[in-house]
Amino acid sequence: MLATLRKIVQDVTQESNFAASVQLLVSSVRSALGTEVCSIYLVNADRGGYVLAATEGLNQDQIGQTVLSRSQGLVGLVGTRAEPLNLDAAPSHRSFHYVPEIGEEPFNSFLGVPIMHQGRVLGVLVVQQRDPRRFDEFEEAFLVTLSAQLATVVAHAEAIGSHYLSGVQRDIIDDGSFRGFPGAPGIGIGNGVVVHPVADLDAVPLRPATDITVELTLLDRALEAVRNDIRSIIQDFQVSLPQEELALFDAYLHMLDDNALAGDIRAKVRLGQWAQGALKLVIREHVNRFDMMEDPYLRERGSDVKDLGVRVLAYLQRIREKKTQFPKNTVLVGEEVTPSMLANIPADRLCGVISVQGSGNSHVAILARAMGIPAVMGAVDIPAYDLEGVKLIVDGHYGEIFTNPSQQRLEESESLIDQERMFDEELFELKELPCITQDGWRVQLWVNIGLSGDITRSLDRGAEGIGLFRTEIPFMSQDRFPTEAEQRALYREHMEAFEPRPVTMRTLDIGGDKALSYFPIHEENPFLGWRGIRVTLDHPEIFLVQIRAMIKANAGLLGDLRIMLPMISSLSELRSAKILINQAYTEVIEEGIRVKTPQVGVLIEVPAAVYQARLLAKEADFIAVGSNDLTQYMLAVDRNNPRVADLYKEVHPAVLSALREVARAVHAEEKPLGICGELAGTPIGAVLLMAMGYHVLSMNATHLPKVKWVIRNIKRSDARRILARVLRMDTAEEVEDYVQKQLVNAGLGKVVRTKKSRQLVTRGAG
Repeated sequence: MLATLRKIVQDVTQESNFAASVQLLVSSVRSALGTEVCSIYLVNADRGGYVLAATEGLNQDQIGQTVLSRSQGLVGLVGTRAEPLNLDAAPSHRSFHYVPEIGEEPFNSFLGVPIMHQGRVLGVLVVQQRDPRRFDEFEEAFLVTLSAQLATVVAHAEAIGSHYLSGVQRDIIDDGSFRGFPGAPGIGIGNGVVVHPVADLDAVPLRPATDITVELTLLDRALEAVRNDIRSIIQDFQVSLPQEELALFDAYLHMLDDNALAGDIRAKVRLGQWAQGALKLVIREHVNRFDMMEDPYLRERGSDVKDLGVRVLAYLQRIREKKTQFPKNTVLVGEEVTPSMLANIPADRLCGVISVQGSGNSHVAILARAMGIPAVMGAVDIPAYDLEGVKLIVDGHYGEIFTNPSQQRLEESESLIDQERMFDEELFELKELPCITQDGWRVQLWVNIGLSGDITRSLDRGAEGIGLFRTEIPFMSQDRFPTEAEQRALYREHMEAFEPRPVTMRTLDIGGDKALSYFPIHEENPFLGWRGIRVTLDHPEIFLVQIRAMIKANAGLLGDLRIMLPMISSLSELRSAKILINQAYTEVIEEGIRVKTPQVGVLIEVPAAVYQARLLAKEADFIAVGSNDLTQYMLAVDRNNPRVADLYKEVHPAVLSALREVARAVHAEEKPLGICGELAGTPIGAVLLMAMGYHVLSMNATHLPKVKWVIRNIKRSDARRILARVLRMDTAEEVEDYVQKQLVNAGLGKVVRTKKSRQLVTRGAG
């Protein structure tokens, strides 16, 4: 039955038309369970209840016509309770509601299960039978499992405006509105450029060919490239491989003949489908055919067909990538936008980012913030692959996306952009001024940095130092470990640019969601695995090269080199790292290079370090908090997962308590204290952290002017009063609402954007 379940889910998710997909589902379920009726009722907000969206066994003329109120009948009862209902005599149940038009009066047995998505009931899946009996536990479990997987399909249909759910048939693109999570602040207006996952047939969208001749030409080039690859394999392994193995590659060549796969694909292109979509359809048809075969050997041939399809798709994508043009105002759209995708686009042409996967705290969102590009992450319901060339508004403040917006919405967004631009111009005047509160408390504003392009952006905004240099980025951009000389040159570039300001270099921080292609780490739970300092202590040959490069890069400069150790969870790790750092320093001195002793600090980002903060501060030169990972570990929330992104709250009372605990411990040892997570770059976070006594706030350069403006326009005494109240609060929502109101009341509303209004407060920068 598991195979049946998988096939039903696969067939339904691959059907591009929602009405056809739900009708296919009820037909498949009725057949699989051997019941007489299967129906789907979906919540329709405009019509105030459940609409019959598909049925097999009842009157199909009533599809889209029959509507039950939210509390009406057995369907309404299932929705209200949000749990299955299994009856052997449905007509005698007190909640039974007779609808003569659909013809269900002969059916006694009833099993209904709710279709749930993120805590909401989207519909009810029902099976019925004439004979009075209770469906068994296996049948009920099958239906519950199926409805859970169906929920994402229904949620997507709801988002793009299926007429079953909205009551109105409309174009999913024109004046559409979709939600994700705020990734990087700002508003961008431009045209969509879609990037596709590499060689993933399931992710290929179906769309009409704009030029059939061009699509056929691209297909022929891709097919011939794959044929050449296979011929090369046969040639290279003519001697070393047995003949039966070589015969498999001969079979591949035959599959690509015009009278086999190639011919079928061309036929679909001639009917109007673009080459990648035609390839997907043909491969799917052939794989399904093999999957239905009883012979195990023949079933396995389906994987051969899919492998061929992936090879052809890879070439099709490669050919098309070379032709991709990035217009002046590009909004990059993808299933999973990656940092390398951002790097491939000229910065002056990029005005927005939309990613179906990820959250506001994933690394691509952090990079977008550093670049000052508005971004929306985790937009799971947007029809991403239909947005090529579509006019888009990306609101990174609220995580909103508008497709083919109306003139009124365009004018509203353009007005907001103008207001933000004017505010940025006012903030520029603060560049050379110190960050001091109105009652004289000094806060240093540093930057988080990782790319050479960040240098100018950071200095132009008045950065007083580097609080976090992400040294893993140059490691990630190569196909091998960079040499000591290569690292030294890169580090020197940043140190000279910031001279005489301090530069904090985090040692290699890989693992988790930061992988090196040439040093793969495969773990079931990577965020609790081999990452950060754990990797480099296990590989001192990598660690020592990096430390020597850092120390040598600082030779002859006035600015302080601060070496920061990530993922420290015990005092022994700090001591082991310091021994290696001392060894590297001694080696550099022995080479005759005169250089200052570097400062060594700890990055606190795991709960264990919070409770050992004072011990760590005794033996470290400075302490910094990595609030992104600390929040992730405190709340047990993967910050890259859009399913739980709503639970990731940097002002959660537990997180604030941990930050306060660290501050007290470090103050007791009279050591410098900083923070380099995203919290420091928010007005709310900056005020609370300044009140706690954090000496250094390090952030993306984009946020620095606004944070300086807020701190210069508030008294620390007022901030401490706000903090005292906040530390007694029970939820993150209470904290956010209260601090926002306090900022507005203090005349700082310009940096506060609430969900109640998309308008910016227009007070001067002062």
